Amino acid sequence: MLLRYWGGHSPCCEGCGWCWHLCSDPCVLPAVWVSEIMLQQTQVATVIDYYNRWMQKWPTLQALAEASLEEVNELWAGLGYYSRGKRLQEAARKVVSELAGQMPRTAEELQKLLPGVGRYTAGAIASISYGQATGVVDGNVIRVLCRLRCIGADPSSPPVIDRLWAMANALVDRSRPGDFNQALMELGATVCTPKAPLCGECPVKQHCRARLRVEKELALASQKLLGKLPPVPDVEDCGVGDCPLCPPAAEPWDSSLGVTNFPRKAAKKQPRVEQTATCVLERRGHRGALEYLIVQRPSSGLLAGLWEFPSVPLAPGLQQEQQREVLRDHLQAWTGQPVGVESLRFMGEVVHVFSHIHQTYVVYSLPLDGDVTLDLASSPSRWVTEEEFRASAVSTAMKKVLKVCERQHGEESGPAKGSKRKRGAKPGAGGSTRPGTQLSLRAFLRAPNPP
Repeated sequence: MLLRYWGGHSPCCEGCGWCWHLCSDPCVLPAVWVSEIMLQQTQVATVIDYYNRWMQKWPTLQALAEASLEEVNELWAGLGYYSRGKRLQEAARKVVSELAGQMPRTAEELQKLLPGVGRYTAGAIASISYGQATGVVDGNVIRVLCRLRCIGADPSSPPVIDRLWAMANALVDRSRPGDFNQALMELGATVCTPKAPLCGECPVKQHCRARLRVEKELALASQKLLGKLPPVPDVEDCGVGDCPLCPPAAEPWDSSLGVTNFPRKAAKKQPRVEQTATCVLERRGHRGALEYLIVQRPSSGLLAGLWEFPSVPLAPGLQQEQQREVLRDHLQAWTGQPVGVESLRFMGEVVHVFSHIHQTYVVYSLPLDGDVTLDLASSPSRWVTEEEFRASAVSTAMKKVLKVCERQHGEESGPAKGSKRKRGAKPGAGGSTRPGTQLSLRAFLRAPNPP
């Protein structure tokens, strides 16, 4: 699209399935909408397979509106940022039930009426699908515009964001807004890249003030080497005066960066650190296959509606025995049955970083007899085989948890490693149960030993 818009030649379609993102036919509006939601915080290469499966399963708004959250989460599993899928379905239901099946046609209405549609997504859908002459501002566009206009202030600050949107709306081609916006985004993705941009191949290099700034800095450095006094600065040059779009005076020009001095990198907020105890309850099913107990998370909040192993948050600084006690109390309150703290076997730890949380799962295992019946009416739960687990709507973190348990079981079953004592296990603790064997019903329901 970049070469096609700027008058070059674009290679023909190779059947990659990505043409839906470039098509401006209004009949493919749901496809453009789904693609833009999936592409939020996710790279194109990752999205393609998910998109194809999604559109095959739910080709219309009506089909998506009739789907269950469970089905949506199952298809979305592994893509991350699960609230996107939930909001897609919520928006489809709203269009079908409240808007007579008609999608909003302007960026203003899209952003106002549809859950999960922000300013950028609304502009992309409206311009690509309906030809509305409205700009878009995403990470790629921010980078291009900041370099074109030498904007060195924090691009996440409200004044800069407002200026960038004003520029995007002023620049957009009124006759081909969808093509122009996609070309501008592709320019940032393929040419005006974060590192090592291809300035010599840029179709708008003659308009780039960042490139001009590099040339001026090189000339100034040469004059200094020759002992010549620097010229009087031009009051129109970026970096002079009290301009809110210029780099802070405390951050001098870095000649080694060139045009990548722009845009300025915003300071990242450090994710908060959390720790969670997770218990993998195991049993042998009726056909001898190993089964795991999974429970469903609440319908709102982080990982809403997904399935996981029974888990409980841990306070900071707890020792392993204290963690066991917290998990034991949680399992007892949840199942209504006494659980011996010595029955919980430490398996390892899993670190998973969400966008705003650095989460550590402390993994424990609790094998059960196949005839154990648990009364779990307090929350949805079910026993699943490994194959069923992987096909369920579970997060990547839970897949990591299961992998830790499977790896630990594999090590224990080996002849050279089977005699090793587990980390954190005390001599004599749970001595009636050998590692890797299932607990009897009596052992599982045994009350904790008195201190």
